[in-house]
Amino acid sequence: MLMGVILLPTIWGVAQIKKQFSIEPSKDFEKMEVKFMTKSGICYIKPSQHDTPLSIYSNQDFDDYEHTFSKSIVDRTCYVDLSLTDKNSDDLSKSISSRMFNSSGKGKHKMWKVYLTDNTLYNLDLNYGMGEAFIDLSGLSIENLKVNSGNADVNIGFMSGLGNQVLMDTFFVKVDLGSVNVQKMNMSKSKLVIADIGFGNLYLDYNDVPEQASEIKASVGAGNLIVRVPKKDVPVIVKINDSMLCRIRLSKSFKEIEDNTFVNPAYTEDADNLLSFDVDVSLGTIVFKEVD
Repeated sequence: MLMGVILLPTIWGVAQIKKQFSIEPSKDFEKMEVKFMTKSGICYIKPSQHDTPLSIYSNQDFDDYEHTFSKSIVDRTCYVDLSLTDKNSDDLSKSISSRMFNSSGKGKHKMWKVYLTDNTLYNLDLNYGMGEAFIDLSGLSIENLKVNSGNADVNIGFMSGLGNQVLMDTFFVKVDLGSVNVQKMNMSKSKLVIADIGFGNLYLDYNDVPEQASEIKASVGAGNLIVRVPKKDVPVIVKINDSMLCRIRLSKSFKEIEDNTFVNPAYTEDADNLLSFDVDVSLGTIVFKEVD
């Protein structure tokens, strides 16, 4: 079978990790488009040691959550849409109050583990309502990445030091009340980054020199955009469309070359690895830090 949905009831309680869904390798497709949504809990995405394109495990019993699932194969691409909902998950009003009053009751005991393989090309559309997510893309091939955080805290990185194996066309991130923290952003090899920040926080850490140029377009409402770049060897230009109610903080080495346009000392107009930021901000805060 190409696709197996594996439901394994347990006698050991919710602490046991059990495989819930999987897609087996097939010659019928070479790319996967995965839309994955969780409303609560803690979710891990990481590379697998095996060649199974998609495997999902949980510490929950099948009767403890609801799901919708679909799959199809078109033009050698496997499309998967999986939505996981806890039957007892908080509604939107509770989600907002837990964020505003720093409540720790975010369903972290409900766990999902998603494993991908390094021999498949992926387009990922990841949606998190509440809880936390830890996404390790080390050594994977991600063509497009979309991350939507409602009230969740999402952490993205390349933990083993292996970067994206292909150029990423678009990295789209939307933050409502939650936060998204991207470490080693340069390893994503993204040509275009689009960020939509409402009341939450987005942190982009370029820890090293990128291999190619990247255009970053960000819209900030009342939240915060914090960008960290190396002090040397990474050319940066920042264009800001601001308002009287926002706050802008750039490292002292940035200089203004024209109205609301700033560059760092490494900037050259024709740099092959130029980071170009175009930021619109209303009430929020924009911070650019340089580190040695």
